[in-house]
Amino acid sequence: MEMWFSDVHTPNIKLNIRVKKQLFSERSDLQQVDVFDSEDLGKFISLDGEIVFSEADEFIYDEMVTHVPMAVHPSVKNVLVIGGGDGGVAKELCRYPEIERIDVVEEDEMFVDVSKRFFPETAEGLSDPRVNLYIQDGLKFIRNKKGEYDLIINDSTDPFGPSEGLFTKEFYGSCYKALNSEGIMVYQHGSPFYSEDEEECRKMHQKVFQCFPVSKVYQAHIPTCSSGYWLFGFASKKYHPLKDFDAERWKKRKLHTSYYTVNLHQGAFMLPEYVEEILLRAEEDR
Repeated sequence: MEMWFSDVHTPNIKLNIRVKKQLFSERSDLQQVDVFDSEDLGKFISLDGEIVFSEADEFIYDEMVTHVPMAVHPSVKNVLVIGGGDGGVAKELCRYPEIERIDVVEEDEMFVDVSKRFFPETAEGLSDPRVNLYIQDGLKFIRNKKGEYDLIINDSTDPFGPSEGLFTKEFYGSCYKALNSEGIMVYQHGSPFYSEDEEECRKMHQKVFQCFPVSKVYQAHIPTCSSGYWLFGFASKKYHPLKDFDAERWKKRKLHTSYYTVNLHQGAFMLPEYVEEILLRAEEDR
């Protein structure tokens, strides 16, 4: 008998994946956690029925939230990753020897344990001695931090359910205070393609635009994300993602990547007209 997993994008559209086997299924205190093995995507993990990442496309997300800010900021030493319990972002950050501390704040301990069990190559990022893992609510963790971080990466899931508090104006204001005077925040911005997601996308940009002097949005193609098209936010107290981008400095690192390139860095900020219109409306409604 064939087994299929369905990730519902809208009431009328869903992504169907033929799976070979369900490897794990259990409910944590926060959410339903499932792991499947598929022919084309390899193993993938879902939370409350939505795919978080697969072995086939995990590298795209992790590279784009890591290398974009690292190619802009000239001296990152202290990093905060909110979410990121799978270890993928931490693993990518650990490729930079100048980084001294990476605090990973993940609320769901089961998600961490399942990631270590079924995705050990990704989760190995959590074992680096520079990484401090906190099983804690991200909003509560950051609320009293002041000027501690050079870079904050909000690697939480969608702005619903357990992660809802990580997409509020209070949260972005707390991120602003937790960054030092040259700090950068990068966050997942969702997909603007379906009308069901467009409003949240617009609201998110509006909140960040009101908090930070520099607020830009960039894009990537991630097959298992909603519509296969995903946005990221870049917010900063000082640095502009293009004007302060140092391609030559980054190329000298000789880091091997599978998605990110210095050419792509610049192209990722060149958005389709309909996305530009969504962002402009958000800025005008401030």
